[in-house]
Amino acid sequence: MRYLVTGGTGFIGRHLVAHLLAGGDELVLLLREGYAGGPLPGKLKELRPHLHLVYADLRNYNLTARAVRDAAPEQIIHLAAAGVNDPFLSSNNALSHNLTGTLNLLRASFEANRTARQMIVARTPGEVTAMNVYAASKAAAWQFCLMYARTQGWPIIGGMVFQAYGPGQNKRALLPMAAMAAAAGHDFPMTNGQQQRDWIYIDDVVRGFQAIGQKELPPGITVELGTGQSYSLAEAVQMIYRLCNQGGQPLLGVLPQRPGEINHQQADAAAAYTLTGWQAHTPLREGLTRLIKHSSQPRPGDENSQGEGAE
Repeated sequence: MRYLVTGGTGFIGRHLVAHLLAGGDELVLLLREGYAGGPLPGKLKELRPHLHLVYADLRNYNLTARAVRDAAPEQIIHLAAAGVNDPFLSSNNALSHNLTGTLNLLRASFEANRTARQMIVARTPGEVTAMNVYAASKAAAWQFCLMYARTQGWPIIGGMVFQAYGPGQNKRALLPMAAMAAAAGHDFPMTNGQQQRDWIYIDDVVRGFQAIGQKELPPGITVELGTGQSYSLAEAVQMIYRLCNQGGQPLLGVLPQRPGEINHQQADAAAAYTLTGWQAHTPLREGLTRLIKHSSQPRPGDENSQGEGAE
């Protein structure tokens, strides 16, 4: 399979690219034009000889159409998004990157290019309530995806990623921050942490995207990539401290709650299995153990890039 991946320099993207290459697939990365000639982050630097690169700004239709035409993909996985880890994302940036960028990629893939047989668009469970700018812009983009899928029959599939975590995740995310504090024996100030999340390890996420790409699914359908189980933020952080056993503790309730947070998110894992035959296999304890091990041996560049992922 010849894949075109946007957002390939982000957390999920880097793992996905390595996984697909290991399976013998052909990979084209669509990068922002500012990346031209520059070094790729983390593991992608090692994989560079096996990658094809095209450059565009998704906010520009002509550049996007040219890049898609040059890539000539059979399968497209759209991970690129602005604001995954930015609570202060402006509405203008959210709309230009997440809405206009997605629309340009859709049109370039199915109006101007006829090689693509499917596009998988990464989604976030926050779209359900759209309580922040990032989630609202993603929800708006998905409504356009649904419109094209239903009226034009374009083969657009949603891959809704629940609380992804694992090695190489942005250090500003909750679990990596907690792992670094726990490994050093420091206390970790946080909110009361009662929000329930479906934590899914990164290896399971990338296998989920691959499973979606191998199926002929009805246009407009969404596959929820999660474990079907939920743990609170407090439970996950407390588990990290028990695994590290270096002293310190999570200080629950020291920080205020973020406005607009959803209390409970949990994937419909049974539906995902019925649609694709895929299911997550990594228990939270095992995934956190791997995250802690990686946190003690950071790889330069892993935390410095953005891409689609957990909220």
